[in-house]
Amino acid sequence: MSCIRGCWLLLMLLFFVSLHSQEGFTGFWQPGISINYKVAPGYQHNFSITNRSFIYQNDDWDFAVRQLDLVHFSNWKFLDNQSLGFGLQYRFRKWFETDRGNELRLTQQYNITSRPQATRYGHRLRAEQRILKNLTIHRLRYRFAVDRPLSGEKLDIGEPYLVGTSETLLSVAAGTAPQYDLRLGMNLGWLISNTGKIQAGLEYRIEDFTGFGNDVLFLNTTLVLSL
Repeated sequence: MSCIRGCWLLLMLLFFVSLHSQEGFTGFWQPGISINYKVAPGYQHNFSITNRSFIYQNDDWDFAVRQLDLVHFSNWKFLDNQSLGFGLQYRFRKWFETDRGNELRLTQQYNITSRPQATRYGHRLRAEQRILKNLTIHRLRYRFAVDRPLSGEKLDIGEPYLVGTSETLLSVAAGTAPQYDLRLGMNLGWLISNTGKIQAGLEYRIEDFTGFGNDVLFLNTTLVLSL
């Protein structure tokens, strides 16, 4: 539990330091709904819709919708703890910022997990192609995640659980310098039924940390349904 409190304190410290010392700091609220649907043994679909809205920008509190994302993922599980996935995402941004265009994104994913005891460890490797009107951005992402129940060794209905993540990203595109990003997240979840859970937490991002650098904080809230 001391590690959990330490992670939360670190994220909050990063938030307040960025808020008071960085001109480029931006805050977002990102609510979403995710639906998992089992098609066959080892094969699953995931559909999600996510809204991203500004809550802090240009050194002031503000609320404005930035974009809406529709995402579909197909996942094939093999060897009990490994899976391959393919994702298709469309980002509606021109509706909310007329000077910006919409985006089509393709994702290929490999995931492996292990659970020596109550704690589960996950490694995820993703390749992405962000297709915009006049540019295609290729990204390589690696995420390490840890999750565990907070009450006992097994997660039961009505009990909380914790998810911590660390992710690094490399973005490359023709005519631009490579960009490196770092993302740190901490989410608290509750199993509300056999088919549903709620998650809420913070994600702190350092974008282009080898270049100009931007500090971004997300307040994430998600409803996850499994059919």
